[in-house]
Amino acid sequence: MGYGAMHLAVAGPHVFGPPADRDAAVAVLRAAVALGITHIDTADFYGRHVTNQLIKEALYPYLDELHIVTKVGEVRDTEGVRQRRRPGRHQLRSRSTRSRN
Repeated sequence: MGYGAMHLAVAGPHVFGPPADRDAAVAVLRAAVALGITHIDTADFYGRHVTNQLIKEALYPYLDELHIVTKVGEVRDTEGVRQRRRPGRHQLRSRSTRSRN
């Protein structure tokens, strides 16, 4: 069973940035895993490192059966507006590596 971490980001016009209530977001993640979630989907697209940091804060050290997956490739500006350019292979590899930390 999976959980999409997009909902941890600010629910504004672009679903981008830190949550209004960080403690509540951490509690949601912990409750999700306690209820049997074993797959969490995340991306920097929701705010640079926002959801990844929340997941780490809430769940590290990770259970062996927990799978955290990320999406890379989409780009936003500092206001959260989607950009038309697409990253190259080097940028995709770099983003994938950074998301694991």
